[in-house]
Amino acid sequence: MKFAILVNEGPYTHQASDSAYHFTEALLRAGHEIVRVFFYHDGVNNGTRLSVPPQDDRNISERWSALAQQHDVELILCVAAAQRRGLLDDDEAKRAGKDSNNIAEGFQISGLGQLIDAGIQADRLIAFGD
Repeated sequence: MKFAILVNEGPYTHQASDSAYHFTEALLRAGHEIVRVFFYHDGVNNGTRLSVPPQDDRNISERWSALAQQHDVELILCVAAAQRRGLLDDDEAKRAGKDSNNIAEGFQISGLGQLIDAGIQADRLIAFGD
């Protein structure tokens, strides 16, 4: 079965990101296909490479990055939500006149069309968070 995942909440403030990660990981272990993971609203904060959680805590951004690399899963940050929250890739940083990017490895910035496309391609779209 093909699944699309929508994450609407940021890391460390809500259980949604952890739940989405563990659900996605379980789907992959069970042999299902992940069409795309789309991060929207505060969920885009999962894609920062600048978070530094305490050593005894999980690093949610790194977990998502490793999952994407291991399983070739697309991690998409909504461009409008990302820009509002100061998350920029190289292209968006140049366009905005900023001197650097802060997107974690494996994440990409794109528009809501990627969410629509994921919903069309998938058998199920599962949303985590409000």
